[in-house]
Amino acid sequence: MNKRNFVVTAGLAGVFSATSGIAAPRTVRQATLLTVSGAIDKPNRGPLDAVRDQMMGKHGVQFSKAHALDAAALQRLPSVSIRPTLEYDAQRHTLEGPLLASVLDAAGVAQGRAITLGLRAVDGYNAVLSLADALAYRMIIATHMDGQPLGLGGLGPQWAVYDADALPTFKDKPLKERFAVCPWGLYHIDVQNA
Repeated sequence: MNKRNFVVTAGLAGVFSATSGIAAPRTVRQATLLTVSGAIDKPNRGPLDAVRDQMMGKHGVQFSKAHALDAAALQRLPSVSIRPTLEYDAQRHTLEGPLLASVLDAAGVAQGRAITLGLRAVDGYNAVLSLADALAYRMIIATHMDGQPLGLGGLGPQWAVYDADALPTFKDKPLKERFAVCPWGLYHIDVQNA
């Protein structure tokens, strides 16, 4: 088939499928920024895909179901602000984003059980803490700092973080020791029954 016939045939196929009641609907969706897997009750995607989920596979992440959140899904959740002093410049910064509790609720995580969370960052760092601690710390999934979106290559696109200045557990520790369970570049949360 020559190039001209191919283009005409492809174009007609596109017109036919666009007008046919048989064609499957196409959903345009933004890229997933955060995946929650494990003990969840509201999955919106299937198992780990060995082709599409390369980073998760290389980090040893496995799941049979998950809840994927894109930027719009994260923005639809109620946002809160905190102003911790950060270890990087010893200055207070305004961090904004949904509470981790809201993200977990969107994924259908029952918050009355003993749960362990694995917070995985793009560099492979995996912070583990209990759901009870995360809730007590009022941990947020920060998407903005000082009014600007967190970018990949910086601290984003998400950062699981709390206001260490306001927490007795952390406020008197040296800055470098306050955020060990706060991975920046967060992209996966593993929810496990303890």
